[in-house]
Amino acid sequence: MKDYIVGIMAYMRGFYPWIVAGFVSAADWRWGAVAGCVVGLLLLLQDRRRGVALDAMVLEISTIIYFVIIGAIAFSSPDSSVQDHSDVISFVWLAGTAWGSMLLRSPFTLGIARRQTPEEYWNTPGFLSVNNAITAAWGAGFTFIAVVLAISNATDAPAWVGITAHVVGLVAPAVFTSIYPKRVQARLEALLAAGA
Repeated sequence: MKDYIVGIMAYMRGFYPWIVAGFVSAADWRWGAVAGCVVGLLLLLQDRRRGVALDAMVLEISTIIYFVIIGAIAFSSPDSSVQDHSDVISFVWLAGTAWGSMLLRSPFTLGIARRQTPEEYWNTPGFLSVNNAITAAWGAGFTFIAVVLAISNATDAPAWVGITAHVVGLVAPAVFTSIYPKRVQARLEALLAAGA
């Protein structure tokens, strides 16, 4: 159980800027963007001090870019309609980060997985395959949330619809992230045992 929680927390760490920004934005979206950017920069600097390569910080870099852009919009035009759609825009951005990182053959979860996996496995096809599946799960979750929020906003759906979308779209990939690599490893060990 402890390994499960540690694994989930490692993946959730990349979302701390988004969580902080969400809370601060409830008071003022301008300062929410600043808070998200600051937390993102602090995490990036912390990882760089630990020796994490920049190519392993796709989510962190994407997050900082997002908050710089949103912050620039928020401070230059505080009454911008972007504020009314920032919930959808943020999940479109995250989905774009996930799908884009896969297109570039560097799924954003690779950086996170490398921090938890011995280096001898990093360049194996199985490691990349597992991370493609995990990144696709997160991309699907982000896409699901963005679509539901866009429809909810357009139809003035009750708040519980958006809340439910957040829960489903974030919990499902988190559970998949925790379970899938263990299942792949168990299958591989069973194959190796059968061949022995």
